[in-house]
Amino acid sequence: MNLQKLQPLIELLPEVKEPDITPKLKKRLMWTGLALTIFLVLGVMTPIGTAVGEQGEFLQSLQQITASRIGTLASLGIGPIVMSSIILQLLVGADIIQMDMSDPAQKSVFQGTQKLLAIAFCFFESSVYVISGFIPPLGGTLTAGVLILQLAIGGIIIIFLDEVVSKYGIGSGVGLFIVAGVSSTIMWRSLSWATIPGTDEFIGLIPQIMRGTIMGDIPTTAIFPLLFTAIIFLIVVYIQTMKVEIPLTSSRMRGRGTKYPLKFMYLSVIPVIFVSALFANIQLWGIAMDRMGTPLLGEFHENEPVSGVAYYLQAPHGALGTPEDVRSTIRNPRVIFQIIFYTGGMILGAIIFGKFWAKMSNMTSADVADQLKGIGLHVPGFRRDKRVIKRVLDRYIPPLIVISSAAVAILAVLADLTGAVGTGTGILLLVGILYQMYESLASEEAFKDIPGIDPSQLPT
Repeated sequence: MNLQKLQPLIELLPEVKEPDITPKLKKRLMWTGLALTIFLVLGVMTPIGTAVGEQGEFLQSLQQITASRIGTLASLGIGPIVMSSIILQLLVGADIIQMDMSDPAQKSVFQGTQKLLAIAFCFFESSVYVISGFIPPLGGTLTAGVLILQLAIGGIIIIFLDEVVSKYGIGSGVGLFIVAGVSSTIMWRSLSWATIPGTDEFIGLIPQIMRGTIMGDIPTTAIFPLLFTAIIFLIVVYIQTMKVEIPLTSSRMRGRGTKYPLKFMYLSVIPVIFVSALFANIQLWGIAMDRMGTPLLGEFHENEPVSGVAYYLQAPHGALGTPEDVRSTIRNPRVIFQIIFYTGGMILGAIIFGKFWAKMSNMTSADVADQLKGIGLHVPGFRRDKRVIKRVLDRYIPPLIVISSAAVAILAVLADLTGAVGTGTGILLLVGILYQMYESLASEEAFKDIPGIDPSQLPT
């Protein structure tokens, strides 16, 4: 498949211009804050012509992974961006599309195609939401069309906000929006004093514990989620600090040396983002198909899968959360099989997407060696040849891609099984993305005083 044929169409798309020089930190913080503010405003604006629909908790997982707010102009979140990336990665990985990402021209065409596909997904997913009744229109066909258009425009705005953050801000828009969504969910679920409709039970776990302390009956359903959330946070933070440091030097350093860190979580949480988004979309499409009378992905009852692929790819949240949950799970072979199937799917999917992402984002041994050689760095004591750097990197990067991808998948599943607040994937994404932003800034700080080296060109 030749993507060059799409070049005339790609050239018609608006684009956020690359900065001539990397903006100073103050300006990058400003652009990041502005993009986040616009995103949050979209998340509280209800589209014109929206009726009250089933926008409940059954889409909580999808909303956290895609940084969306169902029923608002941010209903699509980063879903179109992630799905377009997944599809193109699969096509490139299967050699249906052949691209040389080291060629700037081909890379530009690939990125333009991804944006074009993401915009197409904005209209497709908006139609699914409206037609399936997730975001029902007040009137007939005309109102439905206007509602679809509004949702699609909201999704397109988020696509360009992601570009703004990637080129002028800190990290990526995708990561920034996920952090905003997950952190707000954790705060609400932990601290909210609001009560569950129709009951006198608080939504927040800490208020539940406080009331239980006064009444002498602290609920285990409130203690264990908070406990496991703290444990998962600590584990993820600790793993983020694990790294191998490769000594490097440059003729510009005049005898000084530095170290290039290869983190254990080499690909950060990117593989989990892709797999979780794919599984969440399977749930979404499964519900839509079931409502239209073609339950190809499984049957649903009250928007929860009860059979088929959708059931076995649903996160078994809280299956091992309390002693009572553990006993109930052990007595239910179907749930045990679901846990095994879901865990296996997460690990296998994370490894596959991890390998694709390393190739697509120039993070293989050869790519990193080229980048380090290009900015004048080499391994001390060896010839200044990128093949030497690659040979050293080959000891670490290929195994790291597989092991780290599997590790983040296992952590996400573990947090889901224990019922941690914010879901396992959400916690992993929150900590991983924040730490990645910190590492990026720290890396730039470490290299900023080395003459002739632009910290923004360092491989990350």
